[in-house]
Amino acid sequence: MDTLVHFRKKLFMLFTILTCWQSLSTQAYPIYAQQGYENPREATGRIVCANCHLAQKPVDIEIPQAVLPDTVFEALVKIPYNLQLQQVLGTGKKGSLNVGAVLILPQGFTIAPVERMSSSLKDKIGNLYFQPYNENNPNILVVGPIPGNQYSEITFPLLSPDPKTNKNVAFLKYPIYVGGNRGRGQIYPTGEKSNNTVYNATNAGLITKIEQTSKKGAHEITIQDESGTVIVQAIPAGPSLIVFEGQTIDVDQPLTNNPNVGGFGQAETEVVLQDPLRIKALIVFLLFTIFAQVFLVLKKKQFEKVQLAELQF
Repeated sequence: MDTLVHFRKKLFMLFTILTCWQSLSTQAYPIYAQQGYENPREATGRIVCANCHLAQKPVDIEIPQAVLPDTVFEALVKIPYNLQLQQVLGTGKKGSLNVGAVLILPQGFTIAPVERMSSSLKDKIGNLYFQPYNENNPNILVVGPIPGNQYSEITFPLLSPDPKTNKNVAFLKYPIYVGGNRGRGQIYPTGEKSNNTVYNATNAGLITKIEQTSKKGAHEITIQDESGTVIVQAIPAGPSLIVFEGQTIDVDQPLTNNPNVGGFGQAETEVVLQDPLRIKALIVFLLFTIFAQVFLVLKKKQFEKVQLAELQF
């Protein structure tokens, strides 16, 4: 059974990779960040996904307050958005939003192996495939793109380290960072704009012509400045024009609407890697405290009886 599950995971990973390369220019993929950055979290604390996904949106994470060493636990990442929204695809058509997430764990924390997961945890994960960010950072996990209408909440199966076998780990409180995006980005890593953003005028002047190109939905806007120089600005399929022929425009004036309905958000939380001996010591301390309180109450009752007897005599 475990072999079959492992085979399904590998098959899904292969399908995801092939799909990514077939439509890399039309979707938003963690592979962009993986190729361009050794670590997705910059020194300022910003996660690099925000370089391409410019709109700020909320994201939330839920994890246990404390975990024991060498224990499987869950991290629930919530990427909320209106499921009725549709985004502009690379072709200029409208389609459903995809989501993706990056989870930055402390050193030593990793994805839980399939054989350690419970059946209920496997059901929550379904066909999702989580991959390390790169070989040097197995504690950083990425997932996506996946259909947002199915996975607006993503469950990460995690495994805590054991300080007895990993000398670089201690029983401490550790930070966890998460980033989650919904929809496509507005800028490619090369600096070029995608068709999922607003286009501004590169020059001031008079719009003398607006014509549709051979690609359906794409336009070319001809602008003539005061010196008579003619500039042709291409607008890809996707955003809608908000200017017209004969209109005078300024530099950086919007030529289109902003079709973006997605965005990126990041959050952070903390988890305590708890020493089992501390818990045992706490239990012993609480038991001693309870017994001490009980004996104090009994002693007080006994003392009150002695005082009452002395008063009677």
